[in-house]
Amino acid sequence: MIEPSEYELRRNKLFNLLEPNSVAIFFAGAARKQSGDSFYEFEPNRSFYYLTGIKQEKTILLLAKTETGNHTYLFIDEKRPDIEKWYGIKLSIEDASHISKIDNVLFTNTFDAKIDMIFGNGMTHFGLISNLYLDLEDDLKIFDGVTTISYGQSFHEKYTNINILDVHNFLTSLRMIKSPAEIEMIKEAIKTTELGLNKVLHEIKYGNAKKEYNLRNAFECTIKDDGNSTLAFHSIIASGRNGVILHYPEATGNLNPNDLVLLDVGAAKDYYCADISRTYPLSGKFSDLQKKIYNIVLECQKLSIGFLRPGISIDEYKQFAKNYLAEECFAKGLISSKDKIDEVYYHGVGHHLGLDVHDQADRDVKLEPNMVLTCEPGLYFKQYGIGIRIEDDILITEDGSLCLSSNIIKTVDEIEALLK
Repeated sequence: MIEPSEYELRRNKLFNLLEPNSVAIFFAGAARKQSGDSFYEFEPNRSFYYLTGIKQEKTILLLAKTETGNHTYLFIDEKRPDIEKWYGIKLSIEDASHISKIDNVLFTNTFDAKIDMIFGNGMTHFGLISNLYLDLEDDLKIFDGVTTISYGQSFHEKYTNINILDVHNFLTSLRMIKSPAEIEMIKEAIKTTELGLNKVLHEIKYGNAKKEYNLRNAFECTIKDDGNSTLAFHSIIASGRNGVILHYPEATGNLNPNDLVLLDVGAAKDYYCADISRTYPLSGKFSDLQKKIYNIVLECQKLSIGFLRPGISIDEYKQFAKNYLAEECFAKGLISSKDKIDEVYYHGVGHHLGLDVHDQADRDVKLEPNMVLTCEPGLYFKQYGIGIRIEDDILITEDGSLCLSSNIIKTVDEIEALLK
């Protein structure tokens, strides 16, 4: 778990990046309406959570970098026993302070007055404030119909002398480098994902599954049984020709014995994500063609992981994998020329991983130690009904890389031996 002191350290790092005489505001957000009086399950904005550890909706963080020092405020909903009888217990001031390591915890019904006190009179005990930082990521909602962009526009209409600045890149630079505690959370998510994949292999081995959703349910029930873990993203379970669709949205297809099944799945622990892909033969044994394509992908992944190290760019990483796949597919007679590789490999080789499965990142920044990325080459031959992707989660080290998910079996021999 992440200790409260780490949230305080993250806020201090952010303070160092802000301009003097500035305020930064972060919103947890609110549950989105689904239909009628039903709402989607609430999840906090990840950057807000990164700075506070608070999971409760309608919570607000305010950081003020002023002439009198750095000041931190957290605003939470007041506890209402009449509401809690229906919707569950809210955080107390003491609870919120303990989780976030923030001493100044106030109620959200005082937030507007605090804003007017800081910005409305030109000069306060904070001194003159010139800038307001918001996370201006596109479509980042505070409440239904209100984004940080629209909030910033309304704010500027009221306080015309204040500059509205974007804090998004500062948060990106911090979130890209994972702390030891964050790496441990990702490892925990990977372990739980491995449990789910082992259950899938059991279902395949004993012929218990007839539909793709049988395997999806086996995976998801297993990870939820492991400490009530959550999904990092919607599970992709794609058999046969469905495997050539990268984000195959259904899981309704029949499982035919001669086909492969591609699984792109992940558990999450306190929002820290695993992202693992494996491809299994439903018969328990790869055909010659399936094995040929599978081993090209597997060798590409092995070499690509070895290629990763500090100083490499994402584009160099992507090109390395693509070049290998083009060379091998042409040499093995799977494509007529190397420039045809885009027809059978049409995605990047990896992305940053963390609190989001496609974690907040600047892809122009070269790799540094303690970044975590995925490595997920694949090949997709619609004419053969073969889609293969193999994905692991990789930590960048001081002099290379380390596969965090190396315990999850993936060679042909390992898979066939287990399914025999």
